[in-house]
Amino acid sequence: MPSKAKTVAEYLASLPADRREAIAAVRTTILANLDRGIEEGMSYGMIGYHVPHAVFPAGYHCDPKQPLPYAGLASQSGHMALYLMGVCFDPADAKWLADAWKKTGKKLDMGKSCIRFKKLDDVPLDVVGAAIRRMPLAKYVGMYEAQLAQMGKGKAAKAAKAASKQPAAKKAAAPAKAAGKKVAAKAAAKKA
Repeated sequence: MPSKAKTVAEYLASLPADRREAIAAVRTTILANLDRGIEEGMSYGMIGYHVPHAVFPAGYHCDPKQPLPYAGLASQSGHMALYLMGVCFDPADAKWLADAWKKTGKKLDMGKSCIRFKKLDDVPLDVVGAAIRRMPLAKYVGMYEAQLAQMGKGKAAKAAKAASKQPAAKKAAAPAKAAGKKVAAKAAAKKA
């Protein structure tokens, strides 16, 4: 259930003591390893980490008014969850995370980007910290933009789409036509 808390402090205060302790420990690990430029706040009814519009003006493609989500931390009804959005962009990062988690001897309960856990002892905090460090801001935004281009969205996709709509003859003629206009403008200027 999404929380109606307006601040992270309100969110934490609303949790039962055992969940508050677990969420706070994971949060501390995230904050200690988070790249500069990524901000913490409440989003989608949970603690969210996002790339602000000042850094990535386009925002989240599903709702451009929202900043680009980077990670999330929530207390759900049957479990707690850590959402690492960057992991779903790169199969190599997902494999690294699964392997690093397994080496700790703890069981990984993971969806595409969601890691579910019941208690703090289920979470190897050092692996969480390393996963956050492995996804610095520039890498995350680059991977996000690449995903948008693959989906046919974002600036790169729009530019490619516009270029593909222009007929080949028109594309070839465009530079010559522009050059011709410049020559005509110079000739007109000399006559005047």
